Amino acid sequence: MESREGVERLFFELASESRLSILKELEKGNMKLSEVAKRIDLTQTEAFRQLQRLTEIFLAEKNPDGTYGISEFGKLVLHHTLTLKFISEHMEYFSAHDVWRLPAQFVDRIGELSRATLQMDTIENINKVSRMIKEAEQYIWGIGESAGMENMNETINEQIAKGTKFRFVGPESVQSPMYAIPPTLSRNFEVRVIGEIPAFVLLTEKEAAVGLRCVGGRLDYSGFVGVEPEFLNWAEDLFLYYWGKGKIP
Repeated sequence: MESREGVERLFFELASESRLSILKELEKGNMKLSEVAKRIDLTQTEAFRQLQRLTEIFLAEKNPDGTYGISEFGKLVLHHTLTLKFISEHMEYFSAHDVWRLPAQFVDRIGELSRATLQMDTIENINKVSRMIKEAEQYIWGIGESAGMENMNETINEQIAKGTKFRFVGPESVQSPMYAIPPTLSRNFEVRVIGEIPAFVLLTEKEAAVGLRCVGGRLDYSGFVGVEPEFLNWAEDLFLYYWGKGKIP
């Protein structure tokens, strides 16, 4: 691709539903022209024209056996296209919530939240968090405003008494009774504080919930919940990032 064409040409080519669909099919494996036409429901003439455009900008390539496949460049572009698709599907949420409070490396990986489900009902999400805590068996990790978690102290203490390990990251600006670790539970109870809470996170060995702060700073507890490994890894990495930066109150 010539440098003068740049990203404008790339976006133009990907704006075609047919070309994007072809690229997604080629990602599954190499295909003959006739297979491409059948999968996308195009005439062979139209499929050939679209494949030519994709090969011209190096998104696809023609193999010596006559089949077509996605290029390494095409795989990279398609990967980031899926992230754009995800954030565009949730444009209202990302317009009202401040993703830029997170470290850049987590913004870059925001597409990993695409395997989770967006839930906007605050009460429903609070109930979800309560259930997650009750069903945890190995560990409960949380980031949030301590006031929100103090309502669940009894449930948390019951889980800790059963052997579930609890870690919580809260704001250092708030002196919370929650930061006072009960001596009988101290073996499984750890708390650290940081200057600013960027998001709400609850993570167990089974599932996770993540909610960004609203633009302006309020934490409304709407956000993403899910059980898929990619989403759990993102939530775990975010928690461990702030856990590593926290200090004992």
